[in-house]
Amino acid sequence: MSDWAGLAWLVVLLAGNAFFVGAEFAVIAAKRSQIEPLADEGSKRAKTSLFAMEHATLMLATSQLGITVCSLLILLVSEPALHHLLEGPLGQVGLPEAAVSGVSFAIALLIVTYLHVVLGEMVPKNISFSVPDKAVLILAPPLVFVSKVISPIIRALNAIANGILRLTRVEPKAEATSAYTLDEVATIVAESTKTGMLSDHSGALSAAFDFTAKTVADVNISLENLVTLPEDATPRDVQQAVSQRGFSRYVLVNDDGDPTGYVHIKDLLDAEDGEGDYPVPPRKIRTLVALSDHVDLEDALATMRGTGSHLAKVTDSEGHTAGVLFLEDIIEELVGEVRDATTRH
Repeated sequence: MSDWAGLAWLVVLLAGNAFFVGAEFAVIAAKRSQIEPLADEGSKRAKTSLFAMEHATLMLATSQLGITVCSLLILLVSEPALHHLLEGPLGQVGLPEAAVSGVSFAIALLIVTYLHVVLGEMVPKNISFSVPDKAVLILAPPLVFVSKVISPIIRALNAIANGILRLTRVEPKAEATSAYTLDEVATIVAESTKTGMLSDHSGALSAAFDFTAKTVADVNISLENLVTLPEDATPRDVQQAVSQRGFSRYVLVNDDGDPTGYVHIKDLLDAEDGEGDYPVPPRKIRTLVALSDHVDLEDALATMRGTGSHLAKVTDSEGHTAGVLFLEDIIEELVGEVRDATTRH
């Protein structure tokens, strides 16, 4: 092979090395949330990219093998060619014959190393990190193709590597972790807010993280702090309570002070003449769903939404009534104060 052919191979091998480096970092850095919508729309590149992200270990092994082969070929083919081409000019500048070979080798090695590190490693890595979602759509399909062509070699090497990992009691993973724990997300949000990359002026993000740590006991209202009506209250009593207190919902309690249900003012608006002085009909009394005070607030929200109940009866560990939980108060933990349109100010 001629020296000039060796230099041509240097360009090809640097491009190959850059491709494998760029593909490796693109598969790691790309976000599924950006690729999945494209795949759902029918994009073949996106579907192939998702496959690559779901088989990250296989893709990384392919990339590492490609990088290693390109790097070795550069040293075996291109570096000697450049070394030989430099010997002529260096011999003409008056260097001792014994020093020409050593100096040309050192210069050739420096040039090849520089090109390999900058063009073959740093540039593609930085591009993939800067635009990972675009990079993975371009680089993942050919990487998957290469991995399928040399899959027997890759799988054999993977099996050996995984065996070594298991010997050290490390369980291999076939896919890079793409999910975060709640604490990790909270930390990311806190750091992003601190550095000015994210704003949370309303406190909604902080409230969402705090919400997951709260239980029913943190939000429910005790009976002594609750405006209640007797279970034999009449529509007129409810209307009077609304005019005085402004609330739209009232808990009904029995003679022992235990909640038995609740009424909503809108259910009594169609009361016929003469019904105002009789107890609220059972059909218009809404049921209180029962919740324990140690239930997580997010589970309580799901239960109340599932049953369509705005209020819940809260019991303690001994089964005694501890208070009443309002759906409105749960929502306020997430979005801030929610004011009842009928409440007196």
